[in-house]
Amino acid sequence: MTVLVTGASGFIGSRLAAALVERGETVRVLRRAGSRLDGLAGLPVEHAVGDILDPASLERAVAGCDVVYHVAAIASYWREAPELVYTVNVDGTRNVMAACLKASVPRVVHTSSVAAIGIPPPGTLSTEETPFDAVSATFPYADSKRLAEEEVYRAVERGLSAVIVNPGVVIGAGDHNLISGSIIVQMARRPIPVVPPGGACMADVDAVVEGHLLAARGGRTGERYILGGENLTYREIADIVAQVVGRSAPRWAIPDWMLGPASGAVDVFNRIAGRPPAFNGQQVRLSRYDLFFDSSKAVRELGYPILPFAAAAEKAYRWYREHGFLA
Repeated sequence: MTVLVTGASGFIGSRLAAALVERGETVRVLRRAGSRLDGLAGLPVEHAVGDILDPASLERAVAGCDVVYHVAAIASYWREAPELVYTVNVDGTRNVMAACLKASVPRVVHTSSVAAIGIPPPGTLSTEETPFDAVSATFPYADSKRLAEEEVYRAVERGLSAVIVNPGVVIGAGDHNLISGSIIVQMARRPIPVVPPGGACMADVDAVVEGHLLAARGGRTGERYILGGENLTYREIADIVAQVVGRSAPRWAIPDWMLGPASGAVDVFNRIAGRPPAFNGQQVRLSRYDLFFDSSKAVRELGYPILPFAAAAEKAYRWYREHGFLA
């Protein structure tokens, strides 16, 4: 079986490509000419040089494919202009779906995010049916991923057999670009004294990759599936990471009332620092919320595995140490 992975030079995409090779699939990857290829080193894959914003290159890439995994997106949104985030995540997805429809690709798996689902009401877990909220609508990454899903639904209405997966915050070995694993690298280098008041749904990349494979095989067309893990407060996350990397756990939590001024200060610093930001003010503002998600639909319908965050953090830390990220 021939499969295409867009975004294969990224974290999830490269791990997915490796898993597909291990399963004996013929794997083609769509990548830009200047893409960093660390995550694909040594993998026997076919390279289709192109771009999801270039329809002609997409048509060549999807030709003859039995499954297309559309993973490509701007994930490090805090490092890019909002206009580019929308262009790549929404227009790029529209182009991929159009190419798959034109080529009559039998199956498409679109990688979205829990951010496209939105913030749950206090004390609850978001599900695939949770309405997108007004706060998330002001967050370009979340809004762009929601709009990208709408492009998938339009393609489904035109006959494409596509399924959507919504990973949580993905942690594990192989995150070359420090998308989610930056907390591990930062805490390994120096103690972090404070944490914000909210929390997040932390997913092991190995589970997320398996979720993609399961969705391709058994996901219902037009459905979305949350690929999460443990729902943890930021203090719980920091305590686990501190134990893994051998640092002291944070002693204080940032009061909710300080997040507004702190987010403004972060944005000002990023404008004058002259280097790519580690995070932005929007992330600070969102950190007041418990971004907790229910993966039971994926568990029930796909057989998705829920893996512990501590083990994912340990694998990530070991990988970062072995690859020189902690020097």
